[in-house]
Amino acid sequence: MPRDLRAGRATHWQIMGQGARPGLAIHCSLGHAGSWVALGRDLSDLLTITAFDLPGHGLSASWDGAGEIQAASTAIAAAFLDGPADIIGHSFGATVALRLAVEHPQLVRSLSLYEPVFFAVALADRPDLRAGHEAEMATFRAGMEAGDMEMAARGFLSVWGDGEGLDAMPPAIRDRIAAQMPLIVAAAAALYEDAGGMLASGALTRIETPVLLMEGARSPAIIAAINDALAARLPQASRARIDGAGHMGPITHPRTVADAIRGFLSPARAARRNPEPG
Repeated sequence: MPRDLRAGRATHWQIMGQGARPGLAIHCSLGHAGSWVALGRDLSDLLTITAFDLPGHGLSASWDGAGEIQAASTAIAAAFLDGPADIIGHSFGATVALRLAVEHPQLVRSLSLYEPVFFAVALADRPDLRAGHEAEMATFRAGMEAGDMEMAARGFLSVWGDGEGLDAMPPAIRDRIAAQMPLIVAAAAALYEDAGGMLASGALTRIETPVLLMEGARSPAIIAAINDALAARLPQASRARIDGAGHMGPITHPRTVADAIRGFLSPARAARRNPEPG
């Protein structure tokens, strides 16, 4: 599991699978490269996946606040690629994947995105969702304003976690997640204010690569609105709904998410792997 400079930042990564097609996986906020192990195993015959730790995550260097974190993450992602690859992203990582396709289209063969949290695009189309979204994030924001990182983490995970909640975690993990709450604030400019200009510039409508937009059946309502808004702009978008899953579907339901990605990337092979009953 190497660690070296990528786009000027100390970055850790790991490689999984032996497939003929190169892949790059970008994890969610509070996650790490190892979050992809189960899904990578299920796609190991199709893809060789490089998964890296985002700034401030896993074994990569801490986020130093220099610049804008989505831009920095996109530059790191681009530094791993020397040609077209199948890009897989989850949550914040899926927004990085989108920005990679905007800024470096020559490096993106396909996008498989699980719940990209690009709130700006949903709220542009559905401003009626703003009050409800702000209400569900109220505990997180109150914790940040009070400097109570544990309160902020508890509020954040109540919306975007796997259902277990902060208090069910071992103390070391609970402390780590609480310490990472400033990373959520750091991402807000890109996710809510379109710091990357993907929405304001109309760049999404110029992404020519095929895109799979996935969402869990049990996810917050704003997720479906995000994917609706993206699908309305992306010329080659398709959709998949993961039954029983919430926002952490790639971790809680890796086989089902992997099967959706397999069907998107290689429909004929997916049909042979999962034949119709009869």
